[in-house]
Amino acid sequence: MRLLSYLRRLIWPSVLLLVAAGLVIFDQDVEQRVGLSLRLLGGVVGCLAAAWLGSRLFGLFADRRRRHKRPYPRLFRDLVAVLLFFAAIVASAALLLEQGLLGALAGSSLILAVLGFAIRNVVADTLSGIALSVEAPYRIGDWVDIEQVARGKVIEIGWRSTRVLTLDSTYMILPNSQIARRRIINYSAPKPQYRAQLSLKLAHVVPVDAAKEMILKAVGEARLIQSEPAPDVRVQELGSDSNSYAVRFWLSRFERDVDCRDELLSLIDRAMRQAKVPTPRMQIELHRPHRETMRPVDHETEVARIFAAPPKLERIEA
Repeated sequence: MRLLSYLRRLIWPSVLLLVAAGLVIFDQDVEQRVGLSLRLLGGVVGCLAAAWLGSRLFGLFADRRRRHKRPYPRLFRDLVAVLLFFAAIVASAALLLEQGLLGALAGSSLILAVLGFAIRNVVADTLSGIALSVEAPYRIGDWVDIEQVARGKVIEIGWRSTRVLTLDSTYMILPNSQIARRRIINYSAPKPQYRAQLSLKLAHVVPVDAAKEMILKAVGEARLIQSEPAPDVRVQELGSDSNSYAVRFWLSRFERDVDCRDELLSLIDRAMRQAKVPTPRMQIELHRPHRETMRPVDHETEVARIFAAPPKLERIEA
């Protein structure tokens, strides 16, 4: 069934190519019967049919690769087809104008230069799309984070834009030139597994070893994160009021990131409440100047003045 589908896609370009080859080979016989030479027509039709057949063959190769490996972007497939048809059109123009290939290329290059200046923004997006397709920083189905632009799953890579579906199911269409200037983080390459981390602050009175043990025990009850490699806890900073910890864990897929963070934070919060761990609080110390003596009443007035809201300005009428 699959072979029959492939043959259906190739039959019309092949038939057209055979007809064009027949017109070129049997040109003298056709001219004697019809009284008109169809050699040029056969050459033009043959060039276009060859480009059509080549694009169909590459499409079949790309479809077969899709079942075994990561699929080619649609942009790359369209680019191959455009290059094949462009070569066919240049060759057809050379045949019709009866000039060499260099002359046809020169004329077509001039036309492309004029059109490129008129649609330079479109050309910039298209060239950026070609560069992204060649370098392949992401593929269809990858979860990416484009700096200050979007974070989501790549749905389609087109000539001028890339379509991304965010975690909130928002469909975003981003110009390729804008993406090419940004930093791209791919969470799906080279493997979909990656390590994430949470930042926590616990009161300074809680010992570091006790805090690590409590956090690891709570994280061990999680069901959404991977057990191997095992999660761990690292101290990031020791402060006067609180200590900062980084909880590092591994995820199997990026789309689980939000749910995993929610589960871990809920488990850690429950463990902290059961252990009655105090929340970190900022401490502010006020020192009196030693050279000047200040009465308690004046000291309280000065403190109230410092932390009070700024006075409202009254409108002065002339």
